Amino acid sequence: MMKGGDRELIEKLKRIVEVILELEGENPVVLDMNTTPVPTDYFVIVTANSNPHMKALREAVLEELSRLNQHVIFYDKDLEHDWLLIDAGDIVVHIFSEYGREFYDLEALWLTAERLNLIEV
Repeated sequence: MMKGGDRELIEKLKRIVEVILELEGENPVVLDMNTTPVPTDYFVIVTANSNPHMKALREAVLEELSRLNQHVIFYDKDLEHDWLLIDAGDIVVHIFSEYGREFYDLEALWLTAERLNLIEV
């Protein structure tokens, strides 16, 4: 049974994924990290098609997190990498280049983490 706080977090995740899709982020995946040793509840993983696209996704997600009153602990400010991270405590957003997503392959690393289909939640 989903607790009230869980439902609120799921609604935040839905909004984040919607923002990512509005900006044409590629193949967003949400992993439930609650059964892993990672100290967060959810990973959101998405691919960007260029550095400007990574920046646009980062800025849109940060804006949405602010609107949702979700405190951001840390986010990568540099754009010269294949992986940008936004750590919002319960939610960690990973924005990858195509190369970075394939190279780091977080989905395979956390194969046992449940994938959420937010349309059905």
